[in-house]
Amino acid sequence: MVIVTTIRREVLTLPAAELGPDNPLPPLRPLDEVHHIEDRDRQDLPRDMARQVGYAPLHSLLPVRIRDGYGRTREPRPIDALVLENDRLRATVLPGLGGRVASLVHRPTGRELLYRNPVLQPANFALNGAWFSGGIEWNIGATGHTPLSCAPLHAARVPAPGGGDMLRLWEWDRLRDLPFQIDLWLPEGSDFLLVGVRVRNPHEHPVPTYWWSNIAVPEERRVLAPATEAWLPHCLNGVGGAPIGYERGLRRVPVPVYDGVDRTYPPNSTYAADYFYEVPDGRRRWIAALDEHGEGLVQTSTDVLRGRKLFVWGSGPGGRRWQRWLTEPGTGGYCEIQAGLARTQLEHVRLEAESEVAWLEAYGPLAGPPPAGEWDTVVRRTEARLEAVLPRAEVEAAHEAWRAHADAEPGEILATGSGWGALEVLHGDLKLPGTPFPAATLGEAQAPWRELLRTGTFPEPRRAAPPGQTLVAPHWRDMLETAPATPLTEYHLGVAQWHAGDRAQAVRSWERALELAPSLWPLLRCLAVADQESEHHERAAERYVEAFDDLCAERRDDGERWTAATAALGREAIEALLRVGRPADARAVWERLHPATRARGRFRLIEAELLLAEGRPEQARAVFDEGFEVADLREGDERIGRVWERAGGGDLPERYDFRMRPSPRGDGH
Repeated sequence: MVIVTTIRREVLTLPAAELGPDNPLPPLRPLDEVHHIEDRDRQDLPRDMARQVGYAPLHSLLPVRIRDGYGRTREPRPIDALVLENDRLRATVLPGLGGRVASLVHRPTGRELLYRNPVLQPANFALNGAWFSGGIEWNIGATGHTPLSCAPLHAARVPAPGGGDMLRLWEWDRLRDLPFQIDLWLPEGSDFLLVGVRVRNPHEHPVPTYWWSNIAVPEERRVLAPATEAWLPHCLNGVGGAPIGYERGLRRVPVPVYDGVDRTYPPNSTYAADYFYEVPDGRRRWIAALDEHGEGLVQTSTDVLRGRKLFVWGSGPGGRRWQRWLTEPGTGGYCEIQAGLARTQLEHVRLEAESEVAWLEAYGPLAGPPPAGEWDTVVRRTEARLEAVLPRAEVEAAHEAWRAHADAEPGEILATGSGWGALEVLHGDLKLPGTPFPAATLGEAQAPWRELLRTGTFPEPRRAAPPGQTLVAPHWRDMLETAPATPLTEYHLGVAQWHAGDRAQAVRSWERALELAPSLWPLLRCLAVADQESEHHERAAERYVEAFDDLCAERRDDGERWTAATAALGREAIEALLRVGRPADARAVWERLHPATRARGRFRLIEAELLLAEGRPEQARAVFDEGFEVADLREGDERIGRVWERAGGGDLPERYDFRMRPSPRGDGH
């Protein structure tokens, strides 16, 4: 019996850590752009790749805020989900968490096709911090995991091709100012989840864009793609298979065997690595992860989604540690198979003015002979099996049918995203059929900017509070420049000028605001960052002392907003003071942090550094002995190990060992 496709609401209960508040300090420092290719290395790349590698890399997170308020205490928490189901598949989507497809179950066999994380544990992997592993995630904006990883998207029912409903997700990507949509549906009786994606550029100028669909699957698989070569990022010292966080070049490597090892089996790699497959022009775009019996998941698409990639954590202690960090003990490991607009994730694609890019993806089960054996034979056999269950022509036809529905207006609203898209639509009087951003979604964060748009004046706050988010696009900066020069206007104008690269003018705006501002600490902090970027570290430290003093005098309560501001500014102030050898002043800041803040893992590590600066290595070592977890530790950050060495050293305990690359000694540690 064929069951009509349904879309229903469901509440999942998962062990989950709270996301906590965003960091209220604007991210003024340049983005730590580790995904970088040296100019000399681009000469050996294909011409289109070399051009896109150098095209508009992201240098700043603005206007997005950093999300670092989460912890590692997991409790059962309700998570809203939307479930698409027919008689063949059941897809569980999390609209409040970037639209992640958390689960894809093949109903006839009961088999989960994805790696389904049994917990929700944020970690510092997104461009702006909070990210979690598992399922299918949609990455837009710039190289890295999208800032929308843990953010809500709009969701609604929309008429599907062939009848019935499909689930539409949409939002406004603030990094590149681009609206996008993701349409998911299950054709009647189909074994494949179809996904139509569209990214639009409503502006009168070209915009760089980026897209990668990342699919987590169990790592005990063989990953297959129609390629005999891959692009492998490599680090300066030439150690193959080092994590992408250390690469400075790209080299072609053979597939499947590289350096004597078949890398298409994820457990065979010792260190984390990215393999971007070179799929020949004209060849069908697909990637599959199959177990020893020949069963697993296949992803295919129309040709616009060009790239395919395998990411492995590696079997070394660092990779194992990170995998456990993202889930819970006893959970199997995972790898990622991915699909993107370009060959590699180091590239951005030019989206012309008032144009769009769209494609169709399909996700479903694949079963056939075991994938072991000679590469070309296994790939041809797998591709033939894919063609039998989902012909390439059928994917193209589904894409054409979907395009006729891409502008269909949503029906029942199932979830609500942010109000930033509504603000941009209001400003530009934009017409975006199919993805409405209604004025009803405008909220507190957008209110002062709506007032600026309506009256030409940026409103001053009625009560003391940390300043809200700053918009930095040229049209908003222009409005700030012509608005009355109130202190808060000058603050936001300075942030926008800083983002635009006019640092001298930004400093002048912040200094002008200091003369009349009732709240000094946001301005002093901005000036302190400017001092640090200019290598004036002593002056920066002094500004931080003044800023923290002013914040402590101004804060009104121990609520979330003030506590987040105190933690963020206190952390920066202590680090700035320790840098210039002022541990007594750093201790004074430390003592005024909230006790709950001081108990967080990041601040326990800072406490160890403070104790070392005070000449108390035994007490610093005791901090490690008592144990802590730095919830927002970034991949590639070796700070814990460096502090450990200063506190006495020795073998780094496993709980603190997150090293993802071989040491220069070559001993794997």
